[in-house]
Amino acid sequence: MFLLSLCAFGQQEEQYTQFMYYRLGYNPAFAGQDQTTTVSAIVRSQWLGIEGAPQTQLVTFNMPLLNNRVGVGGNIARQTIGVTQYYTVDAAYAYHIKTGRGTLGFGLQGSVRLLRIDFSRVQGTQPIELDGAIPSAGYQSRYVPNFGAGIYYHSKNAYFGISVPRLLESNIDLADNQGVISKEVQHFYAMGGVRIPAGDNIQIQPQVLFKYVSGAPFDGDVNVNLVFMEKFITGVSYRLGGSKRNSVGESVSLLVGAHLSENITLGLAYDATLTELRSYTSGSIEAVLRYSFGGQENTGNTIVNPRFY
Repeated sequence: MFLLSLCAFGQQEEQYTQFMYYRLGYNPAFAGQDQTTTVSAIVRSQWLGIEGAPQTQLVTFNMPLLNNRVGVGGNIARQTIGVTQYYTVDAAYAYHIKTGRGTLGFGLQGSVRLLRIDFSRVQGTQPIELDGAIPSAGYQSRYVPNFGAGIYYHSKNAYFGISVPRLLESNIDLADNQGVISKEVQHFYAMGGVRIPAGDNIQIQPQVLFKYVSGAPFDGDVNVNLVFMEKFITGVSYRLGGSKRNSVGESVSLLVGAHLSENITLGLAYDATLTELRSYTSGSIEAVLRYSFGGQENTGNTIVNPRFY
């Protein structure tokens, strides 16, 4: 039996279908790239109908400083999955350099995560107290600090970035016994997108987000949005991954959105599950509400609103 033992590896960070509204959470170098102060709230319920399925709520903001040469931002997120709760606070700083028609940003991020597990809800086929890796019943918690970095390029019609939001592989065990059973692992992200005019009132916006974790299958989101009259948004997304027995992917998604005013944007997404879980869930839903305070461009009095890139 000892010879048959092995380690389990997997993705730890939450996923978002509308990742284009949460680029700061993946790459700290995005801070300030909106050229105006922007606040967004995202709520996601994954795998509806499955007890203990992931639930996420977050607020993110970013703003430019010093004539857009510097950007700062932050994220506050709460995630629950099973008996586990994560509370994460991120603070990001970015420095921007003008490069031809675009801006190149270099970002750093500091974060603190509170990990809480309610072991009173855990059930076992054998007495749980016999397992030294499981603490005594009740809530157990641990604070886990970390830091990360990223690079992000932004122009009028395109963007691209690479990042590692959490570089330290910190111990996240809650038991008192010696040794390391579980730890945070590095997540590598690459994102990009372009805006393509397709007429007077239509724009096409293909975007991608690729995710890599050592020991876990390669994952990614591929999205194409259509923008009508610079006000209404509709699109589709495809998420890689899923199970090894079913290679068609993890989900396909429908996205809709609208700019309700010059300052407010609302987005909704529905994911249809492609894996074997589709027999137990009716899919996943996600909503985002974004408010942009507006600002002044360097060359005039035009109000800046980051509707696109």
